[in-house]
Amino acid sequence: MEFAPLAEKIVDAVLESDPVAANYAGDHRFDHRLPDLSTEGVAADVAMLREAAHALSQVDVDELDPAEQVDHEILSSIVDRQIFERSDVREHEWNPLVHNPGALLHALMSRPFAPVEERLESLALRLAFVPDALATARTLLDGCPQVHLETAVGQFQGSAELIRDSLPPMVAQVPGLESVVGPVADQAVRALEEFSGWLGRQRPARDPRLGRKLFEARLWHTLDTQLSAAEVLDRAEANLERVTEEIREAASGVAGGPASDQGVRAALRSLSEQRPANDTVVELARVTMDETTEFVRANELVSLLDDPCVLEEMPEFARGVAVAYCDAPGPLETADVPTFYCIAPTPRDWSPELVESFYREYNDHMVRNLTVHEAMPGHYLQLAHARRYRGSTRVRALGSSGPFVEGWAVYAEEIMADHGFGGLPVRLQQLKLQLRMTINAILDQLVHCEGLAEVDAMALMTERGFQEEGEAAGKWRRALLTSTQLSTYFVGWSEVSAIGRARPAGTPARQWHDAMLAHGSPSPRHLRTLLGL
Repeated sequence: MEFAPLAEKIVDAVLESDPVAANYAGDHRFDHRLPDLSTEGVAADVAMLREAAHALSQVDVDELDPAEQVDHEILSSIVDRQIFERSDVREHEWNPLVHNPGALLHALMSRPFAPVEERLESLALRLAFVPDALATARTLLDGCPQVHLETAVGQFQGSAELIRDSLPPMVAQVPGLESVVGPVADQAVRALEEFSGWLGRQRPARDPRLGRKLFEARLWHTLDTQLSAAEVLDRAEANLERVTEEIREAASGVAGGPASDQGVRAALRSLSEQRPANDTVVELARVTMDETTEFVRANELVSLLDDPCVLEEMPEFARGVAVAYCDAPGPLETADVPTFYCIAPTPRDWSPELVESFYREYNDHMVRNLTVHEAMPGHYLQLAHARRYRGSTRVRALGSSGPFVEGWAVYAEEIMADHGFGGLPVRLQQLKLQLRMTINAILDQLVHCEGLAEVDAMALMTERGFQEEGEAAGKWRRALLTSTQLSTYFVGWSEVSAIGRARPAGTPARQWHDAMLAHGSPSPRHLRTLLGL
């Protein structure tokens, strides 16, 4: 059986079955749809995926060239993971967040990939599906965890606000569509608000922790590495000890005095005096984007690209999980549309003390390091390079490896600090984030496998990680809301940085880094193969 035609057929089937995947890939053929998470829809997806898995097993892999052998493994992993998620994890039955249409609506509103009229026509069709999709969600969701319910209440309200605030300016550009878009938008807003209210009335009945068996299986699918869960934990604990010594030494250089935990806290406290506020943090990110770009250029760390990047406040519907994110156009996107680097100010109901704690954590120097991670030369630049990859199939447009994407971003922090970006203040923040990344992997596993208590998790983060209490509280929620994603940073960095250190003698850093970014976003183990390591 020929691989390329089969792979293209499977990619099309996966994109058609999953509008979220199509959206992230940049394929607009399904912009008018929402995911079908009904019992019948999920069963049909599983049947399609099992058929795809069987067909892939019939391919003679030895007859393929190395790049297609990698693509065969990537596509097989995508299919297997989706079967596992739909059949074993079944998150659509207990996590209301997966039913939020906000991201799919926002994609049509924010990205000018097509004329406003065309996007509004797709938006009207997508909005029309919202009431039925949420009615289906009510029949599926049962015994949701409390933290998921609490987060979803705010996010669904945010999706309703998104429609109310962002849709009218679009409709004003095409007044003739008001009669088409207006009624379905009103129905969608009512459905979202009613669903948010319904979620608020549900009684939590499920522990958000996956348990060891399900967590370790999901970790294997997420990481696509040879490491076992036990090996990940052992490596993280060893790295925690190593980085602790490094941050003590760095703090001594900032604040003077002995290399101790007390010295680290004194140095971090001193640096936190230079910090933004809710009304200045986005502008600070813009300034740091200019700084990081010029630094990468001057030090010839990796080739720059001229893809547009827009920095803005994180939309309300997306808040509650991460402080910042990079939302890049997908590899299949053909229009000239920007990447969004978004930062979330503090929630409206936070006390002044919590707000101050947040910006002690995300001070000026930490925001510089955050921009390195999310934008330059982290996610924004890496994903811009990835979009330029062209293979014999679209497999890598669909198969983006979280460990590689996050691993590159953490590696980017490291190489920028190693070259002196921001001096010792940024180095200290980078090491603090190394601690955070390492603790994330420990937290991820101990929470879901060993029932780590909140008080012990908070102590681990605030004492060993030197985190502010507000940051630690947010990460505790994230550990409960997600599973295995927090491990991608540490494992990804471990493997990507090893590839970075394998740079052949005499090869300039920019040339090697460009080579690392020239293959899309495959998992680190596949990248090693593609680089001939």
